[in-house]
Amino acid sequence: MKSFEDMDYFVPQEKLVKTLIQKTQNNNPLFFRILTVYYFSKIASMMRVNVKTMHQGTIPVNTYAINLSVSGSGKGFSTNILEENVIHLFKERFLSETFPALALHNIHKEAIRRAPRRNMSTDEMEEKLIKEFEMLGPLLFSFDSGTSPAIKQMRQKLLMAGIGSINLEIDEIGSNLVHNTDVLNSFLELYDVGKIKAKLIKNTAENLRSEEIDGKTPTNMMLYGTPSKLMNGGKTEEEYLSMLDTGYARRCLFGYSTKVLTDINVTPEDLYDMLTDSSSDTVLDDLAISMHKLADPINFNSELALLKPESLILLEYKQLCESRARNMREFEEIQKAEMSHRYFKALKLAGAYAFIDSSSTVTSGHLYSAFKLVEDSGDAFGRMLNRPRTHERVAIYLADVRKEVTHVDLMEDLPFFRGGAAHRKDIMSQAIAWGYRNNIVIRTSYSDSIEFFKGETMDESDLSNLRISYSTDIVNNYEPEYAPWDQLHHLVSSADYHYAAHHFQDKYRTSDKAIPGFNLVILDIDEGTSLKQAKMLLKDYKAFFATTKRHTDELNRFRIIMPLTHTVKLNTALYSKFMTNLFEWLPFETDRSTKDIARKWESFPGEHSYQEGKLLDALMFIPDTNKQAEQRQKIMDHASLSNLERWLLLNAGVGSRSNTLIKYTYVLVDGGHTIEGIRNAVIAFNQKMDNPLPQEELEKTILTTAMSAVTKRDSE
Repeated sequence: MKSFEDMDYFVPQEKLVKTLIQKTQNNNPLFFRILTVYYFSKIASMMRVNVKTMHQGTIPVNTYAINLSVSGSGKGFSTNILEENVIHLFKERFLSETFPALALHNIHKEAIRRAPRRNMSTDEMEEKLIKEFEMLGPLLFSFDSGTSPAIKQMRQKLLMAGIGSINLEIDEIGSNLVHNTDVLNSFLELYDVGKIKAKLIKNTAENLRSEEIDGKTPTNMMLYGTPSKLMNGGKTEEEYLSMLDTGYARRCLFGYSTKVLTDINVTPEDLYDMLTDSSSDTVLDDLAISMHKLADPINFNSELALLKPESLILLEYKQLCESRARNMREFEEIQKAEMSHRYFKALKLAGAYAFIDSSSTVTSGHLYSAFKLVEDSGDAFGRMLNRPRTHERVAIYLADVRKEVTHVDLMEDLPFFRGGAAHRKDIMSQAIAWGYRNNIVIRTSYSDSIEFFKGETMDESDLSNLRISYSTDIVNNYEPEYAPWDQLHHLVSSADYHYAAHHFQDKYRTSDKAIPGFNLVILDIDEGTSLKQAKMLLKDYKAFFATTKRHTDELNRFRIIMPLTHTVKLNTALYSKFMTNLFEWLPFETDRSTKDIARKWESFPGEHSYQEGKLLDALMFIPDTNKQAEQRQKIMDHASLSNLERWLLLNAGVGSRSNTLIKYTYVLVDGGHTIEGIRNAVIAFNQKMDNPLPQEELEKTILTTAMSAVTKRDSE
């Protein structure tokens, strides 16, 4: 079998698709391919075309399709073109000539069959059947809603006529799905060979049961709609997924597009030429004439042969589909059903192609064209099922809308967000959590008791492009740079330079000129913490340490630069809050005046060193976010502890109480504390822990280690 890439679409279909694209200016071929193949199958099934296989019996040609696209796709326009300029001649001839003539012929045959059993003449029985036939109402070429009894009544008419098909075409399926479950359940049963079980009703003088006719009536179905209305996260989506699960996934062709693809580079003159191009009308006229010929009674009940070579191609595709289905995961039941039955949809589709081609056999070309379209349909089905979930769509919306919105705004723009307060709160919580994992930060704020949300997509930091600016002047000429992490020491340790963590408009370093966007934080440590202590406490993080000009061995003064996980864009006020949140998180005191967005630092050729580790999580400090609120709550929950104690409890990582206490001890030792001071501090810290070590164990282990460390320190 050919590769799918080497297969070609059905030529008459592609001519029509190209014309529809030109007239609607929507360059989405799949939408139009599904649309046109539905009409091809509809014409074939009206004429009761069948594919006669040597391995699977006789299969009626018919198609079910679910074709979803956003508003503005040209669905109404293209449907009108097909109905008024392509199949109109077929429809007129079929309804006025072919159907009445063949229906009378079939009724006559049925009268001959029934008359002896009823002790009636053939003419009497025929007159009775014609009356019954007319009482069933006129044939509908298509309809957009119905009931199961009405479907069975229409089917009875077609059984008596021996020709025609039942064609359901529902627009705006998202709004109409729930109201049509009855008729859709009937169509589920009718798909394969056009049979359905009769319903037993009470036989009365006013409601006589018709004599059942054993036969098949092909059905076609096209459901149009917008993805957002059908998959709205509520009852409609639940009903739709249930419908797929109960059998529609394996029966339907799928079209799915979430945007209109237009060529924005087309000039008005080019557009005018395309819309008035007479060659497209020629394509439509030629197809209309071909369709008109297909309504000739000679084409009625055509049996298109699928010979052995083509059967082998179909069976190879069948095995491929079943193999791919077996490799799917256990919970992908709907996807498995769709995959394993693609070959059957392709067989029916190939039959429609062969009929449109006026071919007496289904050729390999018809099969390959069918395979190609069915594979496209399967891809669309996969995109449909893997669409962003409700909370994901909320997060994406907040990132795209780029302004603060309220619950009211969300409900107006996102219908699936509507519901009770608890429902909306749950969706928002999930959106915030999903956004955190997918680089979308969602901030929450309140004004006059109204809750506001604002989302922003954040880029992950690139360590080869860290934002920094520098100048030899205090305020002017700050050159914007994107520096690699491992080259920062060239700037920080050079003499006569000043540097900042932001870029500035006009290269002028002031708060109102700061361009939002930073991926480095710079900290000044002036007292209270040694360089050795800071390195130990931050040992899990990537950091750069550089001493300043006031640094001495007795009083360490140094700078710490840490890259962030993401580039964060904050205004002046929010940047200040960001840095304040960071200061509160740190285990040691730092110069808090560095929270100014336009803060600059002076380079100094002192000692410097790099430290490997993880990037600092920027999301923990962004104001008005859930992540920051969680971090703030942890700090409040440990308000009785010092910054150092809290840090060790929350950031010690995997380990026992003993490990945490040991780390605390070494920090105190490095801080120059006396053995008595260390002893009192460790005992007090141990008592603050949820499950403190017994005093005896503390004396034998932690405090013994402390004494040895102090002795070693003092002897050096």
